[in-house]
Amino acid sequence: MTTRRALLVALAAAPLAACQNTQLAQVAPLPVGDDYDRWYTSLVKDDPHDYYLVDRRLMKPELARQSVAYTGDQRPGTIVVDIDDRFLYLVGNDGTAMRYGVGVGRQGFSWKGVARVGRKGKWPNWSPTTTMVSLNIASAGNRDSGIDNPLGARALYLYQGSHDTLFRIHGTNEPWSIGEQVSSGCVRMLNEDIVDLYERVPVGATVMVRRNGRWRV
Repeated sequence: MTTRRALLVALAAAPLAACQNTQLAQVAPLPVGDDYDRWYTSLVKDDPHDYYLVDRRLMKPELARQSVAYTGDQRPGTIVVDIDDRFLYLVGNDGTAMRYGVGVGRQGFSWKGVARVGRKGKWPNWSPTTTMVSLNIASAGNRDSGIDNPLGARALYLYQGSHDTLFRIHGTNEPWSIGEQVSSGCVRMLNEDIVDLYERVPVGATVMVRRNGRWRV
């Protein structure tokens, strides 16, 4: 079993990559050394990797997963991401939605539009896109699943028709980035939150990503 200290060491050594931010320190300073300890509490057993819950006292209360009133006209089961407010909503059927705090793409990298969950991945592997490699955001090659993988414990892959948009809703090993505009375009969630959303959302669910009050370019 992965020990907490091993996990924290892995986090400290993990390189920044796709759906990660190459300039995160300018927005939310990276913890160093034992400062990682304060972000994590109890261990959650998961297959094939374990992860730690985040100490929510270190985060803004509004970023906590919670049921809220929802007045939008989207169908129940729709995922709505508000890039400006840094929230993801899973629309319910009773005038409410489950709301999650998220980290989103920094200026110039945020995607918006309407897509669907084309597939779901549990502890997914990850490979950078050719664009990310050419921009030196990440080095080429596949990265196996694990706590140091940028996609975290789960990922929802966004498709338009049969086309993979290459944007994801996924977990993160950088909890301090939730609520920030820091990634290379993907929507990141705490691992415990993406696990919760993953269990609630089927393949085929509609995903609407809004930026500047609009769904489309």
